[in-house]
Amino acid sequence: MAVKIRLKRLGYKKHPVYRVVVADSRSPRDGAVIDQIGTYDPNQEPSLFQVDAEAAKKWIQNGAQPTETVARLLKQAGVEK
Repeated sequence: MAVKIRLKRLGYKKHPVYRVVVADSRSPRDGAVIDQIGTYDPNQEPSLFQVDAEAAKKWIQNGAQPTETVARLLKQAGVEK
């Protein structure tokens, strides 16, 4: 089972809000998740990114692969791999 840390889209039309989730790579984007570890709101200025750094580090150490976007956001937030 390949586990990914990725964004789950919420919000309404043309106003997305995302949850940072840990999910099986085979599940749909907005499907079942294993764990929710944060949120991302690109509509605010500056964009709001909140994540549980300890949970993110734990999942990465256990083999979860962040997507490119999540990896960039984690790097900006100071969460080390």
